[in-house]
Amino acid sequence: MNNVTVIGSINLDRSIRTPRMAKGGETIHINESFSAGGGKGANQAVAAKRLGADTHFIGAIGEDDAGKMMMELLTEEKIDLSGVEKLLRTSTGQAYVIVSDDGENSIYVLGGANMQLAPKHVESHADLIAASNWIVAQFETPLDSTIRAFEIAKQNGVATLLNPAPAVDEIPTELLKLTDLIIPNETETEILTGIKVTDESQMQKAAVKLHSLGVKAVLITLGSHGTFYSYQGETGIVPAFKVKAIDTTAAGDTFIGALSSKLKPDLSNLTDAIRFSNRASSITVQRLGAQPSIPYLNELD
Repeated sequence: MNNVTVIGSINLDRSIRTPRMAKGGETIHINESFSAGGGKGANQAVAAKRLGADTHFIGAIGEDDAGKMMMELLTEEKIDLSGVEKLLRTSTGQAYVIVSDDGENSIYVLGGANMQLAPKHVESHADLIAASNWIVAQFETPLDSTIRAFEIAKQNGVATLLNPAPAVDEIPTELLKLTDLIIPNETETEILTGIKVTDESQMQKAAVKLHSLGVKAVLITLGSHGTFYSYQGETGIVPAFKVKAIDTTAAGDTFIGALSSKLKPDLSNLTDAIRFSNRASSITVQRLGAQPSIPYLNELD
């Protein structure tokens, strides 16, 4: 069992299902609305825990009902929340998710407390990071806090996994040099490298550029086409499982969490771990919502 620490966002998701995406100025009736746990960091932590990892979380919530609800949900998952700080006079992060009948989604995020997670808070929980096999981060919390977390990880021989989402135009070089494994999707890869992902040769070029910036291993998630990998001169694509998607929310987060639970820090089981993670994501996309859609380990068995 891997010991995984996630530093990242905690959001309360407010979702609606609609027959299709509305055009500008158009009003349409929706099918249903519901609230559920979300935030890329929290989603990845839930996935890691449900799929076998001993999971810890470093993050922030506000002193409000949304924060209370999220702490209750994550406590039920048996995730260690000792690294989650409650901030006064601040709202908990929230996301507004629109999902169409064909499974596509649009997401609008209010960062709230997530954007006030400070390096000093990360430092106060250095023991969680030092005791981990993997530290996992995304871009829904401040970059300086992620850099500090990765510095502590490398000082203690802990492997680092960066999911550069939501995409930013430029990642600090110091963060990439601290990154063992980076996992962007096709769009994020193009933003980071300037290389449009159209075929495997372009993926290889993008990977070479990321390697040149200090990243040891590169995975590019390709949705229904699977996952491209590049590590120690070897490249390839692990195919996805073919299913009918009804909601792609949290599919990528499920993949990240699943991978962190399965992948050895020396990456010696990389392709097997990718296949495991693809399988987990294939279950997620057949369900509604973010955290409610994430599978448990026995479902993969």
